[in-house]
Amino acid sequence: MSLTPTDLKKGVVFFLDGQLYESLEYKQKVQARQQSSVTVRIRNLKTDKLSTHTFRGGEELAPADLNKRTVQFLYADGGACHFMDPDSFEQHELGLAAVGDKTAYLAEGQKVVLLLLDGRPLTVGLPKNVWLEVAEAEAAVKGDTSSAVLKDVKLSTGLVIKVPAFIKAGDVVSVDTASGAYRERQK
Repeated sequence: MSLTPTDLKKGVVFFLDGQLYESLEYKQKVQARQQSSVTVRIRNLKTDKLSTHTFRGGEELAPADLNKRTVQFLYADGGACHFMDPDSFEQHELGLAAVGDKTAYLAEGQKVVLLLLDGRPLTVGLPKNVWLEVAEAEAAVKGDTSSAVLKDVKLSTGLVIKVPAFIKAGDVVSVDTASGAYRERQK
């Protein structure tokens, strides 16, 4: 089975020119009377080098045959993130460059999917949404309810997102991992 450029959504791992890449950002451009083009920001999984590549609509790419293992995030130190297989208690270490901006969505004890190639961890696959605690929140301005008022909050992982004015420190909110947008507050 091959991939088309429109399959290269965030987190998809594929081969390009004999090298293994992960898709980080995806933008499709459709022009009248022409084939669509897809511009993808990609990361080489061997060298961790970032680049941008534009694909034409008819191109075919080879998908990577990766093993997926559900693991638990333990902690991040100065240079790596540490994960543990809850069944075998085997621990895996993955460099911060390989995890990239996904560290902002990793809370201690959270379950994620670790992608392995020949037993070597390559990257982490996040769930579509994660629940994170609000660490710091500005006070809401009383009476400012004429429109959807948003404010910045800092989550327990250090991620800063925009949320509705009623969210306060200590609340647990759902965050979309693809866009970094607030979804809902835990009841």
